[in-house]
Amino acid sequence: MIGSKIVKSALVSVSVLALAACSGSEPTDSDTLVLHRGNNAEPLSLDPHRASGTWENNIIGDMFMGLFTENPEGEPIPGMAESWTTSDDGLTWTFTLRDANWSDGEPVTAEDFVFAWRRISNPDTGAPYVSLLFPIAGVEQSSRGEIDPSEIGVRAIDERTLEVTLVNPAPYLPGLLTHYTTFPMPDHVIAQHGDEWIRPENIQTNGAFRLADWRTNNYVHLVRNDQFFDNANTCLDEVYFYPTVDNSAAGRRVRNGELDLNMEFPGQQLDFLRREIPDYVRVHPFMGTVYFSINTTMDQFADPQVRNALGMAIDREFIANEILRAGQPPAYAFVPPGVANYDSGVRASWADIPVEERRETAREILEAAGYGPDNPFRFEYAYRATGDNPRIAPVVQNDWSAIADWVQPELIVSDTQIHYDNLRAGAFEVADGGWIADYNDAYNFLFLAEFRSVPMNYPRYNNPDYDALVTAANSEQDLERRSAMMAEAEQMMIDDMPFIPIVYYVNKNLVSPRVTGWEDNLVNIHRSRYLCFAESETDAG
Repeated sequence: MIGSKIVKSALVSVSVLALAACSGSEPTDSDTLVLHRGNNAEPLSLDPHRASGTWENNIIGDMFMGLFTENPEGEPIPGMAESWTTSDDGLTWTFTLRDANWSDGEPVTAEDFVFAWRRISNPDTGAPYVSLLFPIAGVEQSSRGEIDPSEIGVRAIDERTLEVTLVNPAPYLPGLLTHYTTFPMPDHVIAQHGDEWIRPENIQTNGAFRLADWRTNNYVHLVRNDQFFDNANTCLDEVYFYPTVDNSAAGRRVRNGELDLNMEFPGQQLDFLRREIPDYVRVHPFMGTVYFSINTTMDQFADPQVRNALGMAIDREFIANEILRAGQPPAYAFVPPGVANYDSGVRASWADIPVEERRETAREILEAAGYGPDNPFRFEYAYRATGDNPRIAPVVQNDWSAIADWVQPELIVSDTQIHYDNLRAGAFEVADGGWIADYNDAYNFLFLAEFRSVPMNYPRYNNPDYDALVTAANSEQDLERRSAMMAEAEQMMIDDMPFIPIVYYVNKNLVSPRVTGWEDNLVNIHRSRYLCFAESETDAG
């Protein structure tokens, strides 16, 4: 835990100068501790009910806190919850809230959670991520307009006691409750300002920081929240988040001292970076999967065999070893290795066949589906303009073209926010994407293929047998049996190939060695409240 004795050093001066260089702002007081974070993409929204990206989570999780939060190792620990009890059947959880305030001094109450969860359950809110809360009784029905949001399974017993009723036992609930979709909302602020509540002049937060400024495509500026219950153990005074779409340029800014860290770097630069700035390079396993979505509502992709043809033609080993080059394991299943209570053995049936033979099989499949020189198989492949995605795109285009010259994929590139908007709207044919675990459980990956999870189910995959098996698995309290049922469902989905798994993620962060409190972890969540700067000769004491 970071002590309240703050160091004031030459390192702080570097950060202050970097602030002026990066943002065009006036330098702050020399005693102010300022962290500059590269953050991959521009936020679409900082409203927890309208966000959906990890880059948004990095900011929102610094401003708000749910019943649980993450420790530096990325594990769930109590947040707003001081204590809790669980019924014998695992369906009712009762939380006692800690004594905590919003940044304007108003108390955080159980009603703030009730208000927030009813708001995200209301279809008028348009929350893209509401399906994550379907384990809570009534949320699914409310999100479809079938019941009133007031009927969902959450109620305030008193100001500091919250009762939550689940559809099925959820041993992963503490991890789920760290996610921003479950954060409380300041009802008193939203009642006054409506959708404008998130603006810097209106917003009130219950986390370590509050929003001071947001300049689109430039930076998001957070400042210390003096009302935060653990403010005494928060080191930093200000945090700037920059949308570092160009990770090569961001890496140079880290090396030059303009950024204290960046949450990504190009894999092909790994050897160079390890030579030049070895103390900055942080590479380790990450609980996530890079995958492609196939729009199953389109006639040409309705056949699982055709979807498999596209999946089997891709040379994942080449992508991992020659393009990404940071230790990403090739992926032939959707759920990555290392997920708790899950040893699946799931694998695409053709995974061990050499890729040249797989492409021959793919050609035969497509010919049997009626494609050939007189009827070319044309489709669009949409990809994000960020990270390594532009380097992967021409490789997979060549992989598909290698099936036959009448297989003709067209590349379409978009900004990240637009790309994911299109995926949620079903406005794509084949598209890249990535999924990072929100909590450590196989269901957090498999729910994406449930039909009720549309729009997060980008391919619009609709298999009632899959849905029924996942639902049954979630009602199973024996963890070993639950794992087997989840694995059976995943194999069913992989055989149908609505998603094409490509590689499993690894974390690739550049972190200045003067930043302290950073712990590499599987979920790659690093809340700024735990970060500080290394001591030097000058001390505040």
